[in-house]
Amino acid sequence: MAKGPTPGHGPLTGVRVVELAGIGPGPFAAMLLADLGADVVRVDRPGGAGLGIDPAHDLTNRNKRSVVLDLKSDEGPARVLDLVERADILVEGYRPGVAERLGVGPGACLARNPKLVYGRMTGWGQDGPLADRAGHDIAYIALTGTLSMIGRPDEPPTVPANLVGDYAGGSLYLVVGVLAALQHARAHGEGQVVDAAIVDGAAHLATMIHGMLAAGSWQDRRGANLLDGGCPFYGTYATSDGGHMAVGPLEGRFYAEFARLLGIADAFPDRWDLARWDELRAAVTERFLTRTRAEWTEVFAGTDACVAPVLSLGEAPHHPHLAARSTFVEHGGRTQPAPAPRFSATPVSVRTGPALPGADTEAVAADWDVPGLRPTPRD
Repeated sequence: MAKGPTPGHGPLTGVRVVELAGIGPGPFAAMLLADLGADVVRVDRPGGAGLGIDPAHDLTNRNKRSVVLDLKSDEGPARVLDLVERADILVEGYRPGVAERLGVGPGACLARNPKLVYGRMTGWGQDGPLADRAGHDIAYIALTGTLSMIGRPDEPPTVPANLVGDYAGGSLYLVVGVLAALQHARAHGEGQVVDAAIVDGAAHLATMIHGMLAAGSWQDRRGANLLDGGCPFYGTYATSDGGHMAVGPLEGRFYAEFARLLGIADAFPDRWDLARWDELRAAVTERFLTRTRAEWTEVFAGTDACVAPVLSLGEAPHHPHLAARSTFVEHGGRTQPAPAPRFSATPVSVRTGPALPGADTEAVAADWDVPGLRPTPRD
């Protein structure tokens, strides 16, 4: 069933976004804008995306609407420009030069709408020796040094799913960029291009670490530092039933409570004696293996010891704190993370399920006053 825009939901209500369909960080960035209330129209291609999942289950397309246009046809680019004329933001994730060849690059779009914010989401960026090369999250975070910090020192770096590159270094930076550029466009009447590269964002995420490295308080090797698992009181430990507990009592008073509850308070009075860190880690490991995850969770419940059970994706929505905050919600029979952050005056929500390709063509044609989107009747 075609969806109309839902008024009055989120701080971006009234903002119009055109998303040129892609995979990964582009769709997630557009979902963030949609979650915040923007009217996001996704321009799907005939046949769908190369690595896409079943559209009915693609939660990154929630709160959006969809039209299908063939950008390689004679009419496709013209219809996109019709939408662009009425939009505030465009998001695309093609390799550099592809949008230009299709006739929907920044030049054509800004000529049609000088106030447009044109958001470009790539891994390598719009220029540089690798700009035209294929890539994925893992390669981007590898070159920035970010991947080198994650994992145990005696093992290859641990792949953090595609969260650090695609979404943290990519989507979030694109959203910050287009919203900042939108502010400028509304204040000065001037649109612009936002070049959001995952390599830039992933490098920027490590700014504090680079500062610590310069100050000599961070070693440029994995598993040897306070926050990368090298510290015995900042890491994860197995329990007797195969579960894990996350430990992070960095401050003195929190560590004192942790050590008391774990039962090692008298064994290691100086936790900053790095020469004894291996010994301390062995003691903590041994203690956690004496009880189950549930039992240790109960031991540390209601304390400031900074210890939490490591939950699975399926378990997380049922945790009492997350349930109380409705951190996860159910919509259309699917449990999913709720929109974030939260707003006191303009609350956000999951308003609609994943947009099915082309399902909203008639509604978008009417709401955006783009009659050319409607299929031409056949004789």
